[in-house]
Amino acid sequence: MVQKYQSPVRVYKYPFELVMAAYERRFPKCPQMPIVLDCEVIEDEVLEGGCRRETKRRCKLAVDAPYLFKKLIGLDFVFFIQHNSLDMRARTLNIEATNETFASRIEIFERCRYYAHPDNPSWTCFDQSATLDIKNFFGFEHSMEKMGMKQYTQTTLKGKEIIEYFIGQLKQEGITHVPRWASIDANDAEVADDDIKLQTGSSMLKKEDSASLDDEYISKNLGEMTPLQESKLVELEALLKEKNEYQTPDHQMICRFLRARDFNVEKSYQMLQDSLKWRQDNDIDHILQLYKAPPVVTKHFPGGWHHRDKDGRPLYVLRLGHMDVKGLLKSIGEDGLLRLTLHICEEGLQLMRDSTKELEKPVSNWCLLVDLEGLSMRHLWRPGVKALLNIIETVEKNYPETMGRVLIVRAPRVFPILWTLISTFIDENTRSKFLFYGGQNCLHPDDGLERYLPSEIIPDFLGGPSTTLIHEGGLVPKSLYRSAMESGGSGEETAPHPHQDMYKSVDLRANQFFELVIKNDDPKSVLTWDFDVLNVDVYFTVFRTIETICQTGDLYTSVFDGSNLEEGKTYFKEEPTLLCRHRESVQGSHVMTTVGTYILQWTCSPSTDKVAHLMYHYEILSSANYKGSMTSLQSGFSALSVASSCQSR
Repeated sequence: MVQKYQSPVRVYKYPFELVMAAYERRFPKCPQMPIVLDCEVIEDEVLEGGCRRETKRRCKLAVDAPYLFKKLIGLDFVFFIQHNSLDMRARTLNIEATNETFASRIEIFERCRYYAHPDNPSWTCFDQSATLDIKNFFGFEHSMEKMGMKQYTQTTLKGKEIIEYFIGQLKQEGITHVPRWASIDANDAEVADDDIKLQTGSSMLKKEDSASLDDEYISKNLGEMTPLQESKLVELEALLKEKNEYQTPDHQMICRFLRARDFNVEKSYQMLQDSLKWRQDNDIDHILQLYKAPPVVTKHFPGGWHHRDKDGRPLYVLRLGHMDVKGLLKSIGEDGLLRLTLHICEEGLQLMRDSTKELEKPVSNWCLLVDLEGLSMRHLWRPGVKALLNIIETVEKNYPETMGRVLIVRAPRVFPILWTLISTFIDENTRSKFLFYGGQNCLHPDDGLERYLPSEIIPDFLGGPSTTLIHEGGLVPKSLYRSAMESGGSGEETAPHPHQDMYKSVDLRANQFFELVIKNDDPKSVLTWDFDVLNVDVYFTVFRTIETICQTGDLYTSVFDGSNLEEGKTYFKEEPTLLCRHRESVQGSHVMTTVGTYILQWTCSPSTDKVAHLMYHYEILSSANYKGSMTSLQSGFSALSVASSCQSR
C-alpha cells in the first residue's frame, strides 16, 4: 500500500540566506525535535566557487511507537539518509530523505524545498511531500501506516516553529542579515545585497511595485489573511505561472477563487483555470470597451450602479418588480441578458478596484439592493426562470466571492415562490448574505436599510432623498421582440426566438374548445402555464374532475359534454374564468392539492368570424421541490391571475 502526504506551502517573511543560517542550526541535534538523536555528515562537497553545496547525512531517529511494538520489531531507533542540494545563486535548497532501516520492507521517500518567494525576494517559501510504501512488515502494515501519518503531521507542524526559533536566536546574537552569495569576480550587478534587513513582522522589499506581497500591500489590497492563507496564495500563483496557458490574474482575483474553495489550491486552480478559459473564449476582458447596450436595455432595464454602502462597497440597485422578464428575453434573448449581466459584473470589478485605491482599504465585493415592489406571477415565466438560473450558474462559476451583501426590500407574498426556485442554485455562503425587508417601511437606522447604507443615498422610490438614474422599467413593446409571433410584422427576416420550440400552437374558431387533460398523481404539485393570445379574445378556465376522462379530439366538443359529468358534483372549476384579450400574455400556476384530473380549457368567443391563434406552454413542478411555499403560491395566484395578464401585455 502506498500513501502520499503533501503539506501546504509555508512562507517565512525572512530572506532565503537568513533562513539557511537558521536551518544549519538544526544539526546535529535539535532540542525542539527530540526524535532526532544525531546526524552524522558522511559527504560534504562545495562546488562552483561556493555557489553550490552537496551534503549527505546519516540521521539517527528514535522509534516513536508503543513499547510493546518496539520490542516486537527489536528496534529503539532507525536510520535515514538525507541528501541536501544547496544552490546559493538560485536561492534554493532541495532535500531528499530515504529510510535505511527496513528498506526492503518499507520505502519512505520525503522531498522538501526551500526557495525564494517568486514575488518578494525578501521572503522564503517551503513545501514538503512524502510517500510511504509498506510492502511487508510482519503483519503490522496498518499500524505502521498510522504511525507514519502521525509522525509526518507532527514534523510538519513543528518545522516552521523551529526555523522561527533559530531566527530569533540569530537576532539575539546580533545577526539580522546575511549577504547574498556573489562570485569573486562578480560585476556590480552581482554584488551581494547587504540591504536586506530583518524587521519586525516582515522584511524590506527590493521591489516596490503593487505586486509585492508585503504586509502593507496585503492589508490595503487583499484584507486580513493568515500566514497559511498567504502561503496558499503564493502556491497558487506559482502554479498558474508554471502550468497555466493564460495570463496570470492579479492577486485579488486569485484570492476570490481561493476563498470560494476554502483555500484548497488544487480545487481553486481548476476553478480558476476553467474561468480563465471561459473569459478568453467569450472575450470577457474587452467587454467593458466593446459592449453597447441595446435600446431595449437602455429604455426598459430597471437597474444601475448607485454610490457605495457604508463599507465602501459599490452599490447596484435592481428594481426587479418593475422588470418585464418575458419582454426582455424575447427582445435580446438569453445570450443578450447574460451579456448584460457580465458587463455589470465587470463594471463591479472595476468599481471595486477604484474603491480600494480611493479608500486605501480592500474592497473585494459589492452590495446589491433589490426592490421587489410589483413582483407578481408574470415574473415566474418558466423560460425566464430557467434563463435566470443559467445566468446565476455562470456568475457563480466566474465571479465567486464578489457579492458582499444582498438587501431585498418590499418583498410581496409571491416572493417565496421565486426564492424557492432560485435559492438552491445559489452558493450557501452567498445565500447567507441575503437580508429581507418585507414591509413598506424599510428605513430604520437599527434594523433597516440605514444600518448598511448612508441615509443620503437611500433611493427616492424607497422614501430616501437620493435621485437615481435607474430606469423605471415597464413593459417592453412587442415591436421590439426579436421575432414577431404574428404576420404583418416588420417584414424583416429574423432568427427564431430560442424559447420558440418550447411552445405549441393551435387555432380556434368561434365556439371551438381547446382542452389539455392533465392527470395528477402527486398531491400538492404545481401546475404552471404560459400562453399568448392573438387576433381574437379567448376565455381560459382551470377545472378538476374526479372522473376518468379523455380528450375528444373534436374542437367543437368539450370533455365535459358527457352525460355522467355535472359541475359541482363530478367536476369543479378550480380558478375563475379569465377573459384574455388580443395580444395578451398570461402566466399563472395552481397547486394541485389532490390526486385527480385537471383540465386547462380555452374557448373562442362565439361572436367572431376571425381565427384565434393560441401559443401555449405548461409544466408540472414536483411537490418535493416546493415544500414550504405552497401557501404563498396558492394565495399569490388566486389574487394575481387577472393582474398578471394585464401587466404582461
